[in-house]
Amino acid sequence: MKISNLTILAIESSCDDTGVAVLQGNKVLSNLVANQEIHARYGGVVPELASRAHLSNITPTVELAISDAGISPNEIDAVAYTIGPGLSGSLLVGASFAKAWAWARRIPTVPVHHMRAHVLAHFISPGPPPGFPFLCLTVSGGHTQIIHVHSPSNMEVIGATLDDAAGEAFDKVAKLIGLPYPGGPLIDKYATLGNPEAFSFSKSKVVGLNMSFSGLKTQVLRFLQLQLSQEPEFIDNNLHDFCASVQSAIVTMLITKLELAVNTTGIKQVAIAGGVSANSGLRKALTDKESLPEDPWEVFIPPMSYCTDNAAMVGMVGVFDAAEKLFGSLSDTPKPRMPDLNS
Repeated sequence: MKISNLTILAIESSCDDTGVAVLQGNKVLSNLVANQEIHARYGGVVPELASRAHLSNITPTVELAISDAGISPNEIDAVAYTIGPGLSGSLLVGASFAKAWAWARRIPTVPVHHMRAHVLAHFISPGPPPGFPFLCLTVSGGHTQIIHVHSPSNMEVIGATLDDAAGEAFDKVAKLIGLPYPGGPLIDKYATLGNPEAFSFSKSKVVGLNMSFSGLKTQVLRFLQLQLSQEPEFIDNNLHDFCASVQSAIVTMLITKLELAVNTTGIKQVAIAGGVSANSGLRKALTDKESLPEDPWEVFIPPMSYCTDNAAMVGMVGVFDAAEKLFGSLSDTPKPRMPDLNS
């Protein structure tokens, strides 16, 4: 499909990182992230601290992103920003700045659904992007969904977690064994050195395309309590095997549901998106589907830089929507809970 050549300033502030990017069509001219390391000491994101950090970071990050892009602010056609879902205070900072910056320059804004941005990150150059329709597994610390993507503006959630997200399960298990926040990437790191069949964890029995991860967390907690009562050094002695076994259980649940979605829809173009799409176990399991002897999948895995939250993906939505003149207004307000992907 043809992508317009509009120049978009994009702002992502749904959680704890301040992301700013400039795109010209699907080409990224700059893509910056101001990280907030303060949350690690608390074992998770503290919303009030995140909001204050966004206030400090957003102006210099925008100025630097425009400078790095090598353009003048007057060359920007529209401002795209994350309107939800996310942390209320963090979203408010990004939305307020975006609307004020655009209003001062008499250019339109494009409010963007965070999870839609993750899906459309696949269209950022150099690609190649999937064709429509395709399936996308969006998996992160806050969301786990299987999405039937009909077009850039028409996405249908056909499966989702009924409780906890897969990324949250990774982080909570990591916390149980004393790993620092965010613990998911560390579980992945240690899992590569372990035996995924060392310990067995039962999988969710939810029928259909929906998923559940709360039971796995409870199962792991009770498993650790039992093992530590018998062997106080269990975690130190079995860290790699334990992480590999937990990761295998989570990845297996995700892939099993994706297989069902492929069989149900007949669509074999499959993409992944979101922070957990950086997980090496999930990436390998999906890549293996490309080499199936019969009915192989066509798999799309985003570059690492577009897996976690970033403004380039928000800008990509801005390019699509601005081309269709789907603009926002000054009265648009952040939506911390925003289930409809087409909103």
